[in-house]
Amino acid sequence: MTAQANEGKALTVQIDGTSVERIPIRTRVVMPGDDLDTFITEYAADVVQDGDILFVTEKIVAITQGRSFPVDEIKARKLAHFLSHYVVKTPYGIGLGMPQTMEMAIREVGTVRILFAAAVAAVTKAFGRKGDFYRIAGDKARAIDGPTKHTIPPYNQAVVLGPLRPREVSQHLQQLLGTKADVAVVDINDLGGNILGSTLDKAGEERLVRILKDNPLGQGHESTPLGVVRPA
Repeated sequence: MTAQANEGKALTVQIDGTSVERIPIRTRVVMPGDDLDTFITEYAADVVQDGDILFVTEKIVAITQGRSFPVDEIKARKLAHFLSHYVVKTPYGIGLGMPQTMEMAIREVGTVRILFAAAVAAVTKAFGRKGDFYRIAGDKARAIDGPTKHTIPPYNQAVVLGPLRPREVSQHLQQLLGTKADVAVVDINDLGGNILGSTLDKAGEERLVRILKDNPLGQGHESTPLGVVRPA
């Protein structure tokens, strides 16, 4: 495979005084019903080498787990409509700023926790503090992706939840590939990122976040849901 960076992203970056490559892997669009093992084998098996880190977007893991839902099939309750109006929307994603994504957050996390997170955030926001809603609501709420104009169809009309058991998925994919490479399921966007589960230790995960902090896979139609980190 010939390494080629996505537009506006560098293929090689400097981390802790060493050069590291971030190699995007271009694929077809993952669809509900696709098998993750088959998909990873098809696109990544011939790319990943010993010593690499294969990073997989949380979205394709969730889709293959059946956690993608068409927007028009989600009936949002009144509470979801009310709370979604108070969510800050960004150019990089709608988050829980629409009734359907907020509804799925309530289903995932529970009404009590969402209400508590909203109440705390309302108070602390008045003092200039941000991010408390997601800190309290947790990773399940944070990982929910809503449709945007930049999203590849059919997911421009869908809500995708966070993946189930991302650490176990990473361990399974490492065994599937049969290499001395690590695997990480990541939630990375243009505002930052998190490692949802991996075969790395904590220090390795923190380093990977720094390597991927500028979102080398892109935010829209790049069709690169997989990537490899490799010493340059």
